Amino acid sequence: MRAIDLYAGIGGWSLGLRLAGVEVVASYEWWQAAVDTHNGNHGGDLKPVDVRQLHLHDLPPNIDLVVGSPPCTEFSYSNRGGGGDLDEGLKDLVRFMEVIDHLRPKFWALENVPRVAQVLERGMADARHPLYRFRHLEMQIKIINFSDYGTPQSRRRCIAGNIPFDAIASYQSRLPRRTLGDVVAAIASSDEVVDPVWGCVLPAATLTERQTEGALNAEELRMNREAKTYHPVYNNMAFPDAMDLPGRTVTATCTRVSRESIVIQDGANRFRRLSIRERACLQGFPITYQFYAKSFPEKVRMVGNAIPPTFAYLVAQAAKGISPGALVPYSEAGVDLRLPRKAAIVTPPTTEGRTYPAGRSFRAALPGLRFKSGMRFELANGRGQERDWQVRFFFGPSVDIRQIELDQNLLRQLRTSPLIKTLMMAAGVEFAMAEQRLQGTTPAGLQAAWSHRAEGMRPFEVADLLGELGIKVHRRLQFLAVDDQHAVIGYVMAAAAEEEEGDYIPGSKKLTTHALAILSGLLVGAWFNTLPWHRQQKAAA
Repeated sequence: MRAIDLYAGIGGWSLGLRLAGVEVVASYEWWQAAVDTHNGNHGGDLKPVDVRQLHLHDLPPNIDLVVGSPPCTEFSYSNRGGGGDLDEGLKDLVRFMEVIDHLRPKFWALENVPRVAQVLERGMADARHPLYRFRHLEMQIKIINFSDYGTPQSRRRCIAGNIPFDAIASYQSRLPRRTLGDVVAAIASSDEVVDPVWGCVLPAATLTERQTEGALNAEELRMNREAKTYHPVYNNMAFPDAMDLPGRTVTATCTRVSRESIVIQDGANRFRRLSIRERACLQGFPITYQFYAKSFPEKVRMVGNAIPPTFAYLVAQAAKGISPGALVPYSEAGVDLRLPRKAAIVTPPTTEGRTYPAGRSFRAALPGLRFKSGMRFELANGRGQERDWQVRFFFGPSVDIRQIELDQNLLRQLRTSPLIKTLMMAAGVEFAMAEQRLQGTTPAGLQAAWSHRAEGMRPFEVADLLGELGIKVHRRLQFLAVDDQHAVIGYVMAAAAEEEEGDYIPGSKKLTTHALAILSGLLVGAWFNTLPWHRQQKAAA
C-alpha cells in the first residue's frame, strides 16, 4: 500500500504505517522542528510545507491511504477555554477534505480533538457549512480512547474517515493494557531499558531524554494539588497521578503548575512532572525515537501534539485487511528498532520559577468553604499589586455564576441580627487571633512574597488562615437550635437576593443546603475585606 501523511508533525502516523509495512511516499508538515524530527527518525529530506498552499496536482498519484492530523489548537478546549478561532481551524479541515476528494484513496483517516466530531457532524448536515460539499465521501466519525488500543495513555480523539473501524475494534482483545507505572518503571532501569510497548532494547547509557525536572517546591505542589483535587468547576483528578492506570492525556503545555500536568510521586515527599522520554512513551513512541528541538518546552510541544504511532499501526493493519489472529503485536513489530545516526541535543528541563511579574495574580478557594459546581469562597488579588486582596463569594450554576459582595454593607446588615451579633462576640477571640497573624504582613508585602521578591507570609497561608477561621465559625453555628439554623437560611438567602432582580435566585437549593457553612464564609469574608489591614498598603503609598 502507498500512503501520504498530511500535517505530519513529528512522524507518529508515518512510524505506525511503516512498521505495518505501508510505504509512506510523501509527508507534509510546516513546523521546522517537527520536520527535523521527522527527517532524523525516518531518514528523509522533507522541507517545511504549508498544506493549505499545496497544489493538488503536485500530490503523488496512486495513493491507497491518506492520513493526517490537522492543527487542533483552534478546536481545543484548553485553548482560551474553548474560545479558539473555529473559522481558522476549519480551513485546515476543508483543505484535508479537498485532498481526499482529489486523490480518492481507498482509505483515509483524520485525527483531531473530540470537539471536531461536532464540527464534522454539523458540516455534513448543514448545506451552508463549508464541509457540506464533501458529504459524498461518506465519512464515519468516532471518538476513540487510545488506551483501549494498547497505548499507555488515556487519550480521547476524534477519528473520522472510511477506514475499517470494526476491524480496528476487533484488535482490542489482542492488545495488552499498559499503564503509567509500566512506562515510569521501564525508563528508570539502570541496566537495559526494554521499551514497554514496542519491545526494543537499549543500554541505559544510550537512552536519551531521561533528564527529569527538579521536584515541585511547596508552592508548586500546593497549586497543582488545588487545581486537580479542589477545582471549583471541573471534576476532581487524582493527585498524584495513579500508576496502575494508563496515564492521563499528554499535553503540549509546559508549565510546572497546571491542571493538565501529569505529576507523579518519586520518593517519600518528592513529586515531579514527567521527562520527555516518559511523555513520549506514553504517546506510544519507541525509546529509540529522537526529538530534534532546541529546548525542553519545544520537545514537550512536539510530543504533546503527536498522534500515537500505536494507533497508526492499527489503522494500517486494518486497511491491509489483517485479521485479529494474524495481527503482529507491537512488541514484535518494533523489536528491531534502532537509534538513528544523529542523537538529539540535550535540552535542560524547565526549572522552578525564581521570580515572577510584580503583578502576579493569585486566586485560591478557601479550605473548608468549597462547594463545587462553581460555588466557592476564594481569596484573590485582582490584577496585581495595586489591588487590595479580597475574599469573594460566587454562587449559582456554572453557566450562570453570580457574586455576593462581601463588604461593610453586608457585615452591617448581618450584624443587625441578635443571633449573629452574639455569634461574633463569642468568636471574638478567634477573629482577634487571626487579625494578629495578619499583622506580620501587609497587602504589598503579601504581593511581594507571592512574586518572590521578598520573604514573608504567602497567599496560601492567608487562604488557610481564613479557611480555618470559617471552619471554627461553622462549628459554632452547628450547635444552634433548629429554629436558629432555619433563621440562618433566611440570612443567606437575603444576602443572595440583594444581588438579584426579582424573585429568582440561581442555585437557591445549594445555598439552602450549605447555609451554615456559607454564612460562616460571608462573615469571615466580609470581616477580612473590611479590616484596617487593607489600609496599610494605602498608607504606605
